Amino acid sequence: QVRLVESGGGLVQAGGSLRLSCAASADIFRGSAMGWYRQAPGKLSELVADSSSDEITWYADFAKGRFTLSRNNNENTMLLQMNRLTPEDTAVYSCNVAKPGRIVVAGRRDDYWGQGIQVTVSS
Repeated sequence: QVRLVESGGGLVQAGGSLRLSCAASADIFRGSAMGWYRQAPGKLSELVADSSSDEITWYADFAKGRFTLSRNNNENTMLLQMNRLTPEDTAVYSCNVAKPGRIVVAGRRDDYWGQGIQVTVSS
């Protein structure tokens, strides 16, 4: 069974930075779409950024200019560098890798998901 393991979350002051990492237990990254989702308390899950199967990167408006998604297919890792964090970025962040054949992520339940990691930004 494939596992995605996230790391790098935690507590940071507003204006600070965090780098989230997602590592897969199997060789699933090459040719796959993947991304980061987040869910804040009382809010719906939202897509933060994704990398399509042909590695075109997309960012939500709130992430543009502050967050950077990168992937390493050889190591099966995906990073989310988050800069200039604000309290509104507080959420549980989850990495997602789509099953083969999907061009972009769609948050499907049958995709591969990490366990989620807490990011808290204090004011």
